[in-house]
Amino acid sequence: MSNLSNKKVAVLAADGYEQSELESPVKALKDAGATVEIISLKPGKIKSMKDHEWSDSVSVDKTVDEANASSFDALLLPGGVINPDTVRGNEKAVQFVKDFFAAEKPVAAICHGPQTLINAEVVNGKKMTSYHSVSADLKNAGANWVDEEVVTDGNLTTSRSPEDLPAFNKRIVEEFSK
Repeated sequence: MSNLSNKKVAVLAADGYEQSELESPVKALKDAGATVEIISLKPGKIKSMKDHEWSDSVSVDKTVDEANASSFDALLLPGGVINPDTVRGNEKAVQFVKDFFAAEKPVAAICHGPQTLINAEVVNGKKMTSYHSVSADLKNAGANWVDEEVVTDGNLTTSRSPEDLPAFNKRIVEEFSK
């Protein structure tokens, strides 16, 4: 198992994130020794979705106004239908994502999470995967979309859905340890 004891990971999410797509990777990252902070658009708590119903909440560590990509070693973008649509509509959140790519830091996105990457204009030419309904959007933005459980292209790792979390979690721990 890779050691992330000196790594600090930002998880960028908003209300409506898919519960398993935040909780499972965060647990894997923490189990590998990473420090993980939840970054969101507002302070307080953000609420998850599970089985198309509102579910548990997590506490926000910093807002995008307070966070700086230079303070983190890697970025995780969980999915959910509502979450990435909300995040990608916020200019500061999109800039936060762009800053990770500008610094060539590892970024991971699962399910609908790659929608935020489209607005950050970082998918052109990248081999990626996502939830199938996002494939046309990614292709239209210039990505080389493939139907695989987990894909890494340079500093970007993407995955399709909660069913792929075991492979996604293993890969992001490996990639974030580099």
